[in-house]
Amino acid sequence: MSKKIKDESVRRKYEFIKANQHKYNTRMMCCLLEVARSGYYAWLKKPNSDRALDDKRLLRLIRASFAASQGVYGAPRVFLDLREAGETCSKHRVARLMRENEIRAQPGYRTRRYIAGKPAVLIPNLVKRNFEVSKPNRVWVSDITYIRTWEGWLYLAIVMDLFSRKIVGWAIRSTIHRDLVLDAIMMAVKERHPQETIIHSDQGSQYGSDDWRRFCLSNSLKPSMSRRGNCWDNAVAESFFGSLKKERIKKHIYRNRDLATNDVSDYIESFYNPKRRHQHLGGVSPQDFETGVAGC
Repeated sequence: MSKKIKDESVRRKYEFIKANQHKYNTRMMCCLLEVARSGYYAWLKKPNSDRALDDKRLLRLIRASFAASQGVYGAPRVFLDLREAGETCSKHRVARLMRENEIRAQPGYRTRRYIAGKPAVLIPNLVKRNFEVSKPNRVWVSDITYIRTWEGWLYLAIVMDLFSRKIVGWAIRSTIHRDLVLDAIMMAVKERHPQETIIHSDQGSQYGSDDWRRFCLSNSLKPSMSRRGNCWDNAVAESFFGSLKKERIKKHIYRNRDLATNDVSDYIESFYNPKRRHQHLGGVSPQDFETGVAGC
């Protein structure tokens, strides 16, 4: 029998004795239930142990961290929040308290597996799955996903800096026209002022358009493309979309496009970039990672 189960059993016996102390003799009940009278009287003075009281205090902090993450943090990220706040508890203790109190992060999406396609012939692959970048604005990745609303589909294009995993440009439209990706890359260029930056994408027609190539050429960007039908060549962008749908969209359908647009904007600008802890970055947000590196 584990210590936790044993402690719970003893506590229930003590509670029974307390509830029936006016009906029966305390000594007799302790004898029949096989508990020590001294232990029972000690429990009356202090029903909760120091450990249990500290667990309750930690649980309040855990719930606050979980709520601040909008219900997306699991034990590892909640643990980092507590450590940052000065707590010295272990990761296993945080996981136990979350498990016992049914505090669970949103489950993920299953990833489809694809068979690798033939090498790209439109534009060469300059990244070749080398997602480790040492400086900002060296390599950006871009991709498009779709979002359901009762008014129809909504399409989101993003541009991410591989160095910090920060979303440096994004755009959302009701059509998947090439203007969608041009709006996203234009936001990124205005914010970051790239110089010989690689911009990697899949072989979608939007990224193969003449307008896309001309924009890249005039803004010091070097286009790069994944192999046809191979999502792993742009896995980091796919991972962001998985997080967005798991942590915010949660498989529901928005009532209209405006609500979806506002929710996506809030996720990127108010949560993902400035606050969301990223395991690849050592448990800090993209924005904090860039600030920390710049301050070194």
